[in-house]
Amino acid sequence: MARMHTRRRGSSGSDKPAADEPPEWSDVDSDKIEDRVVELAEQGYEPSQIGMKLRDEGVTGTPIPDVKLATGKKLTEILEENDAKSDIPEDLYNLMERAVRLREHIQQNQQDYQNKRALQNTESKVRRLVDYYRGDEIEPDFTYSYDVAVELIEE
Repeated sequence: MARMHTRRRGSSGSDKPAADEPPEWSDVDSDKIEDRVVELAEQGYEPSQIGMKLRDEGVTGTPIPDVKLATGKKLTEILEENDAKSDIPEDLYNLMERAVRLREHIQQNQQDYQNKRALQNTESKVRRLVDYYRGDEIEPDFTYSYDVAVELIEE
């Protein structure tokens, strides 16, 4: 499949191994895992960072290779149940942050045409994601603009 804003194809990545149950060596109680997930979310970690921390550090020293296999729930579901979910989805937040950085860069370097194009592409992706999430994850009347993005990122 081709990339969104170029004609090149992306490089293929590895797939997760097909498994129905967690490995034997990772026998941590699901309640402890959920508590650790909520604790990390309160410390300010995003869901992808929480997954990596659990994979690398684990709970009480035992790594957790897959939260969904260990608990039966996705990481975002655990955060939603414990009211630790962020207001904006992580992918949308990261794209907004990038768009704000690019716009600030372009205000200082007006001849940087390559980054002007990168800003156009990034803002296009943001608008597309806003349309996708509108109503479910974000308010139905939410519209993207630079000022709104700056407000959301500074919170």
